[in-house]
Amino acid sequence: MKKELIKSIKEKEEQLLKLKEHVDRSVICSELYNKVVLEKAILKKQLDDLERNKFADKVRYLFPCKKTRICDYFRK
Repeated sequence: MKKELIKSIKEKEEQLLKLKEHVDRSVICSELYNKVVLEKAILKKQLDDLERNKFADKVRYLFPCKKTRICDYFRK
C-alpha cells in the first residue's frame, strides 16, 4: 500500500511538471493542474496517515491531558 502511494505521488509530480509549462496558455490545463495538485495532496495525506502511529493516538485519546480552569487558580 505504501509503495503504491509513493508511486502515485511520483506520477502526480511528473504530471505537474508537464502541465506547468501549459498552465498560462490554456484554461483547461490550468484546471487540470489544480486537480492534480489536489490529488497529490490527498495522496500525501493518506501516506502520512499510514506512517502515523495509530496506537499512540489511541492512548492519547484514552488519557487526555488535564486542563486548567480559571477556578483552579483561586482555590486555597
